Amino acid sequence: MIDLKRLRTEAEYRSGIERKRVRSGLVEEVLAVDAEHRALLARVEELRGRQNAASKAIGKAAPDQRAAKIAEAGVLKDELMALEPSLSEVEARVRELALQVPNPADASVPDGGEGDGEVVRVIGGEPPAPALDHAAFAEAMGFVNTEKAVEMSGSRFAYLMREAVMVELALVAWVLGQVGAQGFVPVMPPVLVREHAMEEAGFFPTDRQQVYEVDEGALFIVGTSEVPLSALHRGEILDADALPLRYAGFSSSFRREAGTYGKDTRGIFRVHQFDKVEMFVFASPETSAEEHERILAIEEAIVSALGLPYRVVNIAAGDLGAASAKKFDIEVWLPSEGRYRELTSCSNYHEFSARRLGIRTRGEGGTQLVHTLNGTACAVGRMLVFLFEHYQDGGAFIVPDVLRSFTGFERVEPRNS
Repeated sequence: MIDLKRLRTEAEYRSGIERKRVRSGLVEEVLAVDAEHRALLARVEELRGRQNAASKAIGKAAPDQRAAKIAEAGVLKDELMALEPSLSEVEARVRELALQVPNPADASVPDGGEGDGEVVRVIGGEPPAPALDHAAFAEAMGFVNTEKAVEMSGSRFAYLMREAVMVELALVAWVLGQVGAQGFVPVMPPVLVREHAMEEAGFFPTDRQQVYEVDEGALFIVGTSEVPLSALHRGEILDADALPLRYAGFSSSFRREAGTYGKDTRGIFRVHQFDKVEMFVFASPETSAEEHERILAIEEAIVSALGLPYRVVNIAAGDLGAASAKKFDIEVWLPSEGRYRELTSCSNYHEFSARRLGIRTRGEGGTQLVHTLNGTACAVGRMLVFLFEHYQDGGAFIVPDVLRSFTGFERVEPRNS
């Protein structure tokens, strides 16, 4: 959640919000309702103070003055009771509007929208397209069956089959080992959470249309383990010496993919269900920028070890999610399409979700909100898409070197060979 005081008083803070292309008039509306709330709150607090003083005066009053004092206290009580419902209503309205305001974009984030991100670096070349694209290759190898999955579950679902399952499990085991060596504690979290967890993690209300709900809205299925990981220290005050706290969550993830009709309909590039290893960090405000670079470096090391050509993009302000102050994407070259496609991302939320979660750190100067960061170590299904194209060899699939000790095989021959 945003800092309303900073929104009122800091032009740069407000500018960072407006650079994210918020709804026209939203900031002004929030400020107006916030001003109404503060004025009403001041009046209520004044009346409460006067009522308390009047109540004390009753006990000290002479007998002939007591009735007047009681009447005076009664008038104040009636006026206070008349205002308190209005205060509750305006407080609810402030919160409703504030939840719609995104985290300000960091000053180091470029302006613009989708396609305006800054390419930070490019690693590797642009190899030519393979004989088959990822979807056709996976089908030919018997790795993916979408036809039966669509009959059973609808579009954007797939059966992963045969050796591809072993490659997926190898990816998960290897990646967890890589991030574990960097101090990330492995976690298998719940994937069903209550509404407050989605809101406090920064996903509601803005991304509600992307989330599946069950049990008549009592629970929601997460689209990333970032959500349950963020709640691990909900409501806690963390010692500064304990930070940063680093976690690596593995879970299945579920997304409705609303607004993507007609996009990436072949294969498993964009599906409703996928497995993912997600890094999550609770950091001090002073070290969060350093932690962001650390997460990015781990993502790059994983992609590099798999031999995939990629580029790093500093995402433009207008293309950032509501909670992100800054985000780097790693885009890998997809030969069949002749372009880079997103594989992983990592974001610094600053104190945005920590304010909702009530997570603070205690240091010599008192307490302050922590910063939270997240990054995808491996979106497994999408990673397979790139491996299917980059590791074809005469119709066969070659297992990347770093995965062979986990799969137990180096090569998968075509099914008709």
